[in-house]
Amino acid sequence: MSKYLDPKADLTFKKVFGKNKRLVMSLLNALLPLSEDMKIIDVEYLSSENIPENPGKKYSIVDVRCTDNFNRHFIVEMQSYWTQEFFTRTFFNATAAYSNQLAKGKAFEELKDVYALSLINEEAFCYEKDDGYIQEFYIINKNHTEDVRKYLSLIFVELPKFKPSNSAEEKMKNLWLKFLTQIDENTVEVEQDLLENEEIHEALDIVKTSAYSDSELADYRKYWLDISTEKSAIQGAEKRAEEKGERNKALEIAKNLKQMGISVADIAKATQLSEKEVNKL
Repeated sequence: MSKYLDPKADLTFKKVFGKNKRLVMSLLNALLPLSEDMKIIDVEYLSSENIPENPGKKYSIVDVRCTDNFNRHFIVEMQSYWTQEFFTRTFFNATAAYSNQLAKGKAFEELKDVYALSLINEEAFCYEKDDGYIQEFYIINKNHTEDVRKYLSLIFVELPKFKPSNSAEEKMKNLWLKFLTQIDENTVEVEQDLLENEEIHEALDIVKTSAYSDSELADYRKYWLDISTEKSAIQGAEKRAEEKGERNKALEIAKNLKQMGISVADIAKATQLSEKEVNKL
């Protein structure tokens, strides 16, 4: 039996960051672009009652919602399988968290910043210039890009792109991302720097297999099975759509060639359609 479970699963991620204030504070301070004088020193977990229903909940979960000592709101999410709709839903959740702060009759000045931190277990963004594994989205003035409004901050961390560094300034960022990317059922030995850090060591204890009941382990295995099922379903649908598009394109080409007087046999050979299909056009 493996010694550790993967912390990226629903069950384990919530046990590490959804029930331990010190650990979620450490993660947020490490990964979010917060100035030193605005670091989080306390958090309170929020109810998940108002979290919108997610149709892809098997592979995407709103894991942690909390506020801090500055009354800022944080949404922490683990995304095991990326879809294009995920960005829109992340933006929706962040705007909902922002607008829901304002009680009836209160001033807009009372609204506090919202940070949506999304940890993605896939490469989600493809830019011509590869500029790292963290993508930050804010409200920016197109004509004056120096004017950045951070009322809503969407931070996406693409875990597969992460490469550990020796930067002293980013020590905790490196440790947390190594924890999330290196620890799973195949882990035999844990790197010493992870064991030596008090917070990471605590997180390691939480994801030890021995800390889970048989029913929890069954739920854990089902989670990954659901991920595989969802991936297969989505990839199958994408493949069918692609094949349909290619077939429609071939039919259109065949129709044009037929109008030009090209023989049915040559059209079939060029488009990989059957002569019977070409004759029906």
